[in-house]
Amino acid sequence: MPHAIWTGAINFGLVTIPVKLFTAVRTNELSFNMLHKKDMGRIKYERLCSIDNKPVPWDEIVKGYEYEKGEYVTLTDEDFKRVNPEATQSVDIVEFVDLGLINPMYFDKPYYLEPDKKGRHAYALLREALVTTGKVAVARVVIRTKEYIAALKPNGDALVLELMHWADEIVAQDTLDFPKAEKMPPQEMKMAKMLIDTMTVEKFEPEAFENKYHDELLAMIEARSKGKELPKAKTSKPRATVVNLMDVLQASLDETKKHREASGTRKKTPTTRRKRTAA
Repeated sequence: MPHAIWTGAINFGLVTIPVKLFTAVRTNELSFNMLHKKDMGRIKYERLCSIDNKPVPWDEIVKGYEYEKGEYVTLTDEDFKRVNPEATQSVDIVEFVDLGLINPMYFDKPYYLEPDKKGRHAYALLREALVTTGKVAVARVVIRTKEYIAALKPNGDALVLELMHWADEIVAQDTLDFPKAEKMPPQEMKMAKMLIDTMTVEKFEPEAFENKYHDELLAMIEARSKGKELPKAKTSKPRATVVNLMDVLQASLDETKKHREASGTRKKTPTTRRKRTAA
């Protein structure tokens, strides 16, 4: 059984819906240790002082913020407690907004909200109201000792709480150099649309995408652990330099059609948009 990382309630006006918070995503990254090649000993890291170059025990370490070069303000655990947000154990809905009005870059990490038995009807009511109106709820929530802004979104039978970035955490686009909107040559635009149309599928199926690097790395580790011979490293041919965009678009279109014919797949037409909002 999954373990709830937080227990509280959704506050929707004067309605309170008891819920539990569960992790909705997990990473499959492999963990490696740093070893001494000579004897396979684990590498340890010491906390060294930059001034006397001597090891420092934990009880002599304090947290400091560098406000000027080489100048620090130190803070104690009590200082952090003074500014910690109040752990209200609630998802406080502040406002509702159309999902399309929120830049996807603000979304960070999703969590499932599971209702308590007493709150199942109110939970379902809020979920269906969001589905019907096409809205998401914007809320404030404190998890552990940190406050977040979050979006409450329907996803199938579930309500998902997706933590969001604060506005000042998003890097402004005008700090980088992007091409401005311009009128595209009609023939290039036609070819680009044809390529998109050829590659369009009826339904996005994430399970069809394999994490090849992860699987091949695991296979290599297993082979090495059994003393088996490892496969030769793959080499990929460098792509030709783009000379004429129309030629490249046409070649891409031909290659896509050839791939679909070889794999026996047919071009699929897009379906109508679903009513439920995906997380």
